[in-house]
Amino acid sequence: MSYRFRVLRRMRPRLWVPQHADQEPAFLLECDSSVLDALQKHLVLHKIRRKVTVEPCPELHVWAVLSCDPEGASGATLLQEHKSTAILTRDPRTARMGWRLLAQDKGSTLVPGGQLGDLQDYHRHRYLQGVPEGVHDLPPGVALPLESNLAFMNGVSFTKGCYIGQELTARTHHMGVIRKRLFPVQLSGPLPANGIAPGTTVLTESGQAAGKYRAGQGDVGLALLHSEKIKGPLHIRTAESGRVALTASVPDWWPTTTK
Repeated sequence: MSYRFRVLRRMRPRLWVPQHADQEPAFLLECDSSVLDALQKHLVLHKIRRKVTVEPCPELHVWAVLSCDPEGASGATLLQEHKSTAILTRDPRTARMGWRLLAQDKGSTLVPGGQLGDLQDYHRHRYLQGVPEGVHDLPPGVALPLESNLAFMNGVSFTKGCYIGQELTARTHHMGVIRKRLFPVQLSGPLPANGIAPGTTVLTESGQAAGKYRAGQGDVGLALLHSEKIKGPLHIRTAESGRVALTASVPDWWPTTTK
């Protein structure tokens, strides 16, 4: 089994780091690098009077490890000599996203059979899987957790105590009514030179609004769409290319009750 690597700095899994007996417990929290300062201020604001230190770890590099065989069931492994200095764990969002690797060294030398891949290929892979990440896909103040499918990706707790937005999120979840979701989409037709602008309205065949395009790369991306309208023909109108057809799909890793 061989693996491909994509360098990545925009993910959100929380990992517990094993500590020595004489050290305090610690967590690593990945975030979009463009909001690092804002996140630090937010965490410091909400720690209240707890003895918690929040600081960046610029020495760590974050990698995504994807199997060359999409049906491969075996896990990636670290070389024995790096097991004490690196962390390799399953991507907590979905098995389709492989593994996460945190290390100070070059990631392609840490996993047997590893090959350095292209970052753009990684983003295309996650868009095809319908996995959002970072502030472009999940704009603060705009993206709602359940509409963004975070409950499918271990991103929302319904048993934890209070957190910001917990009441609305829990009520929506237990009512079971989520009319819009973030779907992976495929574009066909002449695309604008600069791609589809975020927020562009997605239309049905009759011209009714079906949702909005969120973000993407080339002919793949994500769109926030009304679930009952995704099966019919959809399109986007652009000033440059006129009409671009859009096809939404339901990822096979979603819970069957939502399909």
